[in-house]
Amino acid sequence: MISGYLYIMDEKDIKIIELLLQNSRISYTEIGKILGVSEATVRKRVENLERNGVIRKYTIEVDPTKLGYKIVAITGVDTEPQHFLTVARKLAEMEEVKWVATSTGDHMIMTEIWAKDGEELARIISEKIGKIEGVTKICPAIILEKIK
Repeated sequence: MISGYLYIMDEKDIKIIELLLQNSRISYTEIGKILGVSEATVRKRVENLERNGVIRKYTIEVDPTKLGYKIVAITGVDTEPQHFLTVARKLAEMEEVKWVATSTGDHMIMTEIWAKDGEELARIISEKIGKIEGVTKICPAIILEKIK
């Protein structure tokens, strides 16, 4: 894919993506049955979607509570402008930080943090994030229930 160009997909490509989003372990044979095409056709389409950057990776969704994390916090982080990207990269290196995104709106950087309890979250915020050079504000919001 040439950077900056929109990759054109048809309805079959879109359906493949929808099926993979529902279950990334679904077989190409099963997708083929649903779409009425061969396994080889599905394989070629998926390879093309990967090659063109439409599909970037395959992953799983984990329930943090099953791993002992009682606290999940979506946390906004603001920085001094000159430290913006450095702070984002340092946050991305932290094991407790599960994702990092730069953003517009209320905060410059948004993260998801997993912690065993409130005390651990407070330590992460004060002793790790708060000590990164350039951080000016940290705003955690604890997730009560993930609906979708």
